[in-house]
Amino acid sequence: MVVMDEDDGKPPQEEITLKPKMTLINGITVIVGSIIGSGIFVSPSGVLKHTGSVNVALLVWIISGVFSMVGAYCYAELGTMIRKSGADYAYIMDTFGPFVAFIRLWIECLIVRPCSQAIVALTFSQYVMKPLFIECDPPDNAARLLAACCICVLTFVNCYDVKWATRVQDVFTYAKLLALFIIIAAGGYQLFTGHMEHFTFKNTNTEVTSLALSFYSGLFAYNGWNYLNFIIEELKDPVRNLPLAIAISCTLVTVVYVLTNVAFFSTLSPIEILGSKAVAVTFAILFYAGACNGQMPEILTMIQEKRLTPTPSVLVMLSIGVSVLCLPWLRWKRPDLDRPIKVHLIWPVIYLIATVFVTVVPIVASPYETGMGFLMIFSSVPVYFVCISWKPKPWWLQNFFDSITVSLQKFLLVLGKSKKADL
Repeated sequence: MVVMDEDDGKPPQEEITLKPKMTLINGITVIVGSIIGSGIFVSPSGVLKHTGSVNVALLVWIISGVFSMVGAYCYAELGTMIRKSGADYAYIMDTFGPFVAFIRLWIECLIVRPCSQAIVALTFSQYVMKPLFIECDPPDNAARLLAACCICVLTFVNCYDVKWATRVQDVFTYAKLLALFIIIAAGGYQLFTGHMEHFTFKNTNTEVTSLALSFYSGLFAYNGWNYLNFIIEELKDPVRNLPLAIAISCTLVTVVYVLTNVAFFSTLSPIEILGSKAVAVTFAILFYAGACNGQMPEILTMIQEKRLTPTPSVLVMLSIGVSVLCLPWLRWKRPDLDRPIKVHLIWPVIYLIATVFVTVVPIVASPYETGMGFLMIFSSVPVYFVCISWKPKPWWLQNFFDSITVSLQKFLLVLGKSKKADL
């Protein structure tokens, strides 16, 4: 849109707006690429550890996929009703106001994203170094150093050139998909040759706490199903394409994840999976050795290092739960809103009940970790009231904030995005 500047009568400047360019196929690839990541290579150990048996672990993977699809279905109504980029943040802003929306943003920036990136980087370093330390774990300090270098390199690439970042992302997306397809194919061969001995309900753990924690490991691997809603303004015909992209991609990912776990369990015993920090590498080593020697070699039994405390997982579930809560709340408070997609209220109710279950149980099981998480949430309150809500601010405080903004602009060479700049 073009507008005239009312203050000085200068020629009109063109606003920068997002134009729909993404097709259904693009939407599917965005969701699939966002979901499939390090989680499938890390979570199998966590799911199996808390369920105790292979068959129940597979059920957890299936239910986690269905659970994610229910949440995505609820997001379809929110995404077509509130067509703003930002997804969770936009929905909470429109429904509960800026204070709750800021808390959501604070959680994402301070806890969820940093923890997720750290887990991805550590997983990458474990898999890169594992072939060099076949009979033992890679040194922790070396793995952390490699993970830190990985984060620094990717940060530089994303800051330097968007095209470079896109190419790197494409390469790693194809690599992880190729790895999964190779694992599934190898697992299919194992099943075809009769390796079914691990698929039992033996040693099933029936404790409610363990069951909830197993879903955390599974749901962590499905994290990312809501990312298409972040760029809803760029999706063509969102009323048709958003629910289709969600249904197709979530179904596809669930099938891939279940088949990948079947492949793991057809080759590795539960003890071997629990004892490996890099399940896929152990899978490859054992499959190769079995092909050469006709038997499974002995693997060192190691204690699985706890990679993900409940803190970030609980906060992710809480954030998405609050977003889903927007749906029945808006039905009650703003029934006149245009809803191109209208889901039955039973679905958000089921999702919210399940969210309460998997959120409350870890609080009882790990009060210290979750307590620290809630302290981080409460730390957003003074920040909001001092930096955002307090208006007008004292001149010295406002000048301080402005000087920080200008200094960062000069250092990073960035400009505002509301209007095109004269360069």
